[in-house]
Amino acid sequence: MVDESAVLPGRGAWLHPSSECMKKALQRKAFGRALRVSGEIDTVSIAHQLENRLNG
Repeated sequence: MVDESAVLPGRGAWLHPSSECMKKALQRKAFGRALRVSGEIDTVSIAHQLENRLNG
């Protein structure tokens, strides 16, 4: 879940609002490490929200 205002409780992962940063995070599996979860993480909604933000 994207929390742009950074007010939701729990653990979070920071991501620069750029497609290059998203690409590197996915390649390095950084979301799993940052959120301390094993297995695949559904990042489709994050990518979609980032794309919307970048395209206006």
